[in-house]
Amino acid sequence: MGIGINVGMDQDYSYLFQGMSGSTGGQNILSDYAAIKNGSYGKLMKSYYGSVGSQSTTASNKTASTGNMLDRILDEKRHPKVSKDTQEANANLTSGISSLMNTVSTLQNENTYTASKDGTSAADKVVSAVKNYVSQYNDVVNAAKGSTLANKTAHVAAVMRSSEANAEKLAEIGITVNEDGTLQLNQDKLKAADISKVQELFTKENVTGYGSTVMSRLGFANVSAGAVSSTDKADEEQDKTAYSGAAALKTDIGKLISDSLYEKIKAEDGTEEYDIGKLFDTVKSFAGNYNSMLDTARSSYNSGVVANLTRIMEVTARNKDALGQFGISVDEKGKLTVDEDVFKNSDMSKVQQFFKEYGSSIATNVSLVNYYLTTQANSASGYTADGTYNVQGNLRYDIES
Repeated sequence: MGIGINVGMDQDYSYLFQGMSGSTGGQNILSDYAAIKNGSYGKLMKSYYGSVGSQSTTASNKTASTGNMLDRILDEKRHPKVSKDTQEANANLTSGISSLMNTVSTLQNENTYTASKDGTSAADKVVSAVKNYVSQYNDVVNAAKGSTLANKTAHVAAVMRSSEANAEKLAEIGITVNEDGTLQLNQDKLKAADISKVQELFTKENVTGYGSTVMSRLGFANVSAGAVSSTDKADEEQDKTAYSGAAALKTDIGKLISDSLYEKIKAEDGTEEYDIGKLFDTVKSFAGNYNSMLDTARSSYNSGVVANLTRIMEVTARNKDALGQFGISVDEKGKLTVDEDVFKNSDMSKVQQFFKEYGSSIATNVSLVNYYLTTQANSASGYTADGTYNVQGNLRYDIES
């Protein structure tokens, strides 16, 4: 049990030393008490604690000063001060990317390659669109060189690399890639060129082509701004549709590589036969969901979607002849169609063997398309600095000045 001492405000402190006068300790305490009473002790304590307080204040000030300095450094790291020129470059880059995307979209639109009702020829529309593309492309490249927006400049650098890789095709329509990464247009050569070459270069049907690559990279750069526009929301809805197609396709692949689908049933005459109707329905569903995924996922700005969709299309293209044996054809856009009569007259043991190999080879990529559309993975994280795809991602880019 503790002992509490309550000292009233009107009491004298001498009562604390009562009964101690007979001891040596008591005499020492009384001497100390006398020092307190005459004020000398108070002066000593004031002097001592004043000194300690001064040292403490100095140390505290030093700590506060150090802390403030660290705060300033961290704040500058988080919010670096940029010059007016850099601020202007950042603003021009942001607006320029959006404008360039609109121009690429025009070059991907089939209406650009047909005459208008007002009398404007297809050739004139194409020349105007390409002129805009070159001008806006150069504005974006120049802005990127002076910008501090690392995520955006990373994708602009990838666009520049794509232009270099397609320099010969660009030259065919009068566009030269300069050493500084900008483009130069020869209008006479463009006017003399077949507009189908322009359409072929910029088409969005080829997911690995120049137009699709540029549009994809610009899309990545555009969404890195952070704000969600109505276009972004529309893309999210599109991604949901693609996800459904990919998920259904994954289910179809599972059926086509399973043994249960190929189990024979007894006919009326007692013979065992494949359930041809069930097999055809499954293959037809596979083709439909494959095409559904293709239509929506191929225009996605998600790097994971693009990379895995490309892989799926490449594997399908390599197996075009094998698919054809079973009545499954692959058109120029990569879509599948199934000839019912040819399929139903095929050897189902060979169909089973084929899909076990082909289906298994694309199943992982279909799952990854599913995954990236579901998680909305960071569009910049899927590519390495040289423009190749890396599922681990998280690599940074630098744009050469």
